[in-house]
Amino acid sequence: MQTAIRQFTCAPHLIERPFDKRIGLVILATDHTTEPDFAALVANEPIGIYVNRVPYANPVTPDNLRAMQPSLTAGAALILPDETLDVVMFSCTSASVMIGDAQIERAIQAAKPSARVVTPTGAAVTALDTLGARRISVLTPYTADTSQPMAEYFAAQGFAIDRFTCMGLTDDREMARISHDDIVAFACDAMARDSDALFISCTAVRAAPIIARIEAATGKPVVSSNLATAWMCLRLCDENEARPAQGRLMTLPLSMR
Repeated sequence: MQTAIRQFTCAPHLIERPFDKRIGLVILATDHTTEPDFAALVANEPIGIYVNRVPYANPVTPDNLRAMQPSLTAGAALILPDETLDVVMFSCTSASVMIGDAQIERAIQAAKPSARVVTPTGAAVTALDTLGARRISVLTPYTADTSQPMAEYFAAQGFAIDRFTCMGLTDDREMARISHDDIVAFACDAMARDSDALFISCTAVRAAPIIARIEAATGKPVVSSNLATAWMCLRLCDENEARPAQGRLMTLPLSMR
């Protein structure tokens, strides 16, 4: 027997958009960390997070990182096709160095021309500037070969690098499995006494939830890739609430060069 279906004669009222602000994330196919971090740090009633993944193959090498560049425009285009985004963030720190912030911005804006584009490297520079850091220490999970271009990037941005330490890993899925206790221990060892701040690179490393813990242990401001991008995306969406429990950066307004 066919069920009788009742349909309302009046249509529901449609609001302009489900969320006031829209942030798109273009992340690696192998990424374990960016979505949980943005769900915890960024998503809220006025801000919606929308994600697409692009092809990526380990190991983490300069060539494999650069190989993502051709997929960035298509990756951004598939996030709410034919709809605008307020911000699009490409979530790979080492690839941002290898490809270049400007090239990533052009590739994403080819699909989403009105969106502000955020990279982990650009966000980290802005975050360190906002914290007043000129001398920095850097911790990466990468090999020395992959870390060297990052050292050159931050030096070119005008930072004095007191200490640069890497862990020697080559698989971003393993980088996501570094325990919180080990991240704290490595961070404390990586922080040089004279540095103004520590930068922990890699969107795979689960440092963002424990930034305040690392700051308490080191006595210095700490910025991670995902903390920097989350902070910058929030500020670009006019979310300026101070959140001291999430680290010093999350208490500060956006200050661009």
